[in-house]
Amino acid sequence: MPTFPESHHDLLQTDVAALTTIGPDGFPQVTALWFLLDDDGTVKISLNSTRQKTRNLLARPECALFILDRANPMRYLEIRARADVQPDNDYVFADKVGKKYGANLHNMDRPGEGRVVVSLHPVKVNAIDLTR
Repeated sequence: MPTFPESHHDLLQTDVAALTTIGPDGFPQVTALWFLLDDDGTVKISLNSTRQKTRNLLARPECALFILDRANPMRYLEIRARADVQPDNDYVFADKVGKKYGANLHNMDRPGEGRVVVSLHPVKVNAIDLTR
């Protein structure tokens, strides 16, 4: 499994990334979202179980996460991965993400909706710095 280079590890602590999934029509769908580098070294995302991006990942787990260094837009990290989607019925992971962002993800879901944990298993990692 590809690893994250130390030179770009700081980007894994930033606040927003863009997740690209493939929709049912075969076209990419890109969404800005929160993410977390979990204690086990896996990049994980908490998603509402009813959203299109969740359905996309369940149908086709290939995806990409793009993290731009907003202080230096010529530096970024692209993680091409296969997603593993698991229920987060008790909101344990959602609460971890909420703690990072100072938000309560319970309040972002309507009655009857739930959460999933998306774990990204990298297939390829591109750490780019065009200023070097």
